[in-house]
Parts: sequence; C-alpha cells; structure tokens
Amino acid sequence: MARPVDPAVARRRAAARAGHTGDTAGARALLADADPGVRATAVAALHRLGELALEELLGALADPAPTVRSRACELATTWGGAVGDAPDPAVAARLAELLDDPDASVVEVAAWACGERPPAAPGVVARLAGLATGHDDPLCREAAVAALGALGDPAGLPAVLAATHDKATVRRRAVIALAPFEGPDVDEALERARADRDWQVRQAAEDLLA
Repeated sequence: MARPVDPAVARRRAAARAGHTGDTAGARALLADADPGVRATAVAALHRLGELALEELLGALADPAPTVRSRACELATTWGGAVGDAPDPAVAARLAELLDDPDASVVEVAAWACGERPPAAPGVVARLAGLATGHDDPLCREAAVAALGALGDPAGLPAVLAATHDKATVRRRAVIALAPFEGPDVDEALERARADRDWQVRQAAEDLLA
C-alpha cells in the first residue's frame, strides 16, 4: 500500500506541473501558500510560462523565506529579458538590497544575479567589493568576485585583485574575473597566479595570458 504523500509535497508537485501544462491560474493560486517550497515552485512555474508579473517577482524577492528569495534572484536573471540585457530598475534595486540579506545563501545568489544583467544599480559595485573582501562565507566572496568581473567596472578592480590572495576557490574565480581589466597590477596578479599552489588557479592564469 502506497504511503500518503505529504500535503506540502503534493502542492509543490502541483505547482511544478502547472508550469509545464500552461496552468497559469493554478500556479498563481499557490503563490501565497504557507510552505516556502511551494511558493518558490509556483514563482518558477509562472516564470516558465512567461506570466510572472513584476509585482509577483518583487514580492518573491522580499519573501520571508530565504528559499523563495534565492529562487527569485535566479529568476531575475532572465525575467523580462535575457542574461546581458539591462534589468528592470525595480528588480535591480531589490537585488541590490539583498546583498545585505541576513542569509548567506541569499547573498550568494543575489551577488551572482547582480552581475548577470548590467549595468549595475547605484552602489552595487561598492557593495560587491565589500562582500568580495569582507564576507565570512567564501561562497559569497566568490560570487561577488564573479559579479565584479562580469560587470567590468574599474571601481571593482581593487577588490578582485585582493581576492587573488584569498582561498583557492576564490582565487580561481578572481583570476577569471580579471579578464576584462588591464594594467600593470593585473599583469602582476596574473604572473603571480601562474605560480600558485593550486593547479586550477595556474591554469586560469595561463589561459588568460595566452
């Protein structure tokens, strides 16, 4: 005899199914569900259908649950356009606010998302630079460095250079993030990375210098 499915799991499956069957009303009805996983799945379903309204995305970015905020950050990179397209100003502003989120998992995804849709909102490069050099979580530092490289703003270069002295995973990302930058400091950092103790850091530097 099959075990009964947990109600929240059943609703989550219903939300996912709605996104694949064109059931906009069904997905939207689950946006206010009590379970964060259901809400996150419902937001993604509406996005898949091309029916996610601006107010709904902004609401998800401000959701009480980190799971929903993180998922909304991911969706923001392709909402109303594609990676590389200019972002909606309201969405960009909300992503910038999430760089100060109390949950590190949200900060990581928000930082990554800020680099996917340039230009950056006011103050974002400075905030990313602060994360890249000062956040306790190495995943947040790595994501911030990657975003600074994607944005290519000269104001972010000092933080990227500083990150070439961080732990290996961050150093690798920092070397790659140097790609859009030029100058003697960049050349020096790449030459130093060629002798790094981590082979992936060395390889990244070799690829750029080649």
